[in-house]
Amino acid sequence: TTATLATTTRTTTIEAGGIEAISAGRRHGSPWQLFATWTAPNLEFATIFVGVIAVAFFGLGFWQAMLALVLGTAAGALTQGILSTWGPREGLAQMVLSRTAFGYRGNILPAALNTVMAGLGWFAVNSVSGAFALSTLTGIPTVLSLLIVVVIVVAVAFVGHDLVQVFERYSSYFLGAIFLVATITIFLHADFGFTQKAGNFSFGGFTLAAGAAFGYAAGWNPYASDYSRYLPAATKRTAIVWAAGLGNFISCVVLMAAGAAAATIAGFNPDDPTTSFTASMPVVIKDFTLVAITIGAIAANALNIYSGAMSFLAAGIKIPFALRRAIIALGFGVVGFFIAWSVLPDAGHTYENFLLVIAYWIAPWLGVVLVD
Repeated sequence: TTATLATTTRTTTIEAGGIEAISAGRRHGSPWQLFATWTAPNLEFATIFVGVIAVAFFGLGFWQAMLALVLGTAAGALTQGILSTWGPREGLAQMVLSRTAFGYRGNILPAALNTVMAGLGWFAVNSVSGAFALSTLTGIPTVLSLLIVVVIVVAVAFVGHDLVQVFERYSSYFLGAIFLVATITIFLHADFGFTQKAGNFSFGGFTLAAGAAFGYAAGWNPYASDYSRYLPAATKRTAIVWAAGLGNFISCVVLMAAGAAAATIAGFNPDDPTTSFTASMPVVIKDFTLVAITIGAIAANALNIYSGAMSFLAAGIKIPFALRRAIIALGFGVVGFFIAWSVLPDAGHTYENFLLVIAYWIAPWLGVVLVD
């Protein structure tokens, strides 16, 4: 049909421009597409590893870890839903809207921080997890696996918003099914009564785990309206809040629970988390899970470098090209590849530190933009 052809053309056409407001004539979509948009990128190993570090690094038992992870994730998911409502209202990307609170010049710092965190930091983190999974599955060198993951991510983000949305939607179906089976399999082998050797509750570990979960879920907050700004201005706000918030919350909590449970299984090695996570699975489930981890990394990173490019432009960088957003996304892919390559030898502890750094800057940024 004509409508289908128009949608296909829009999806595969490179999105021109940069951070300009989306006009009424270009608005389209349903608020519930945001459920998939914020589900798919969390269905990856980086989410699982938040649960792993709560038990393996922060010294919590399974149920202690889950309480911390649920509380932290709920806070980040709630703000994700609220910020997503700003997109249809203004038609602008999140870090452009941040200028309202910080001013044009004052916004340069948070926009620059998000550029580094999204376009480079998160991109590197997720690329590494995807590369490890692909390497474990196929046996090809990790660096080559990393290159494959990065090339696919850059291709999706280069085309732009509509292809990213379609990729997230279809990825959420496949990833949701695979990770549900994987999580059930992990639960069958987990020791839910597991406690650390000391046996005492660690308040410090609890707050670190809650902070890491908040940092992870809220890590998407500076991107929120990037993916809702194409929705019609009359879109119901409550639907947006529920769709974006639940997509973020459910996907995070389920996979963090899988990670925390996996860390209670005897012999789990946090220095080789991908292999340890899949070790107790039957071969077929293991292989599908490794495929899902790879695709999940791609789904997350498509958002990371798309929004990283938006933040780069929101920092006030002027680039006189019609395809400036696409060009910046390509540049981030190249730089991010080399950063990811450099952290391959000590990915676990690098990730732990990265999560806490995210919480440090996002919390005050959120406080300012929500109160203003």
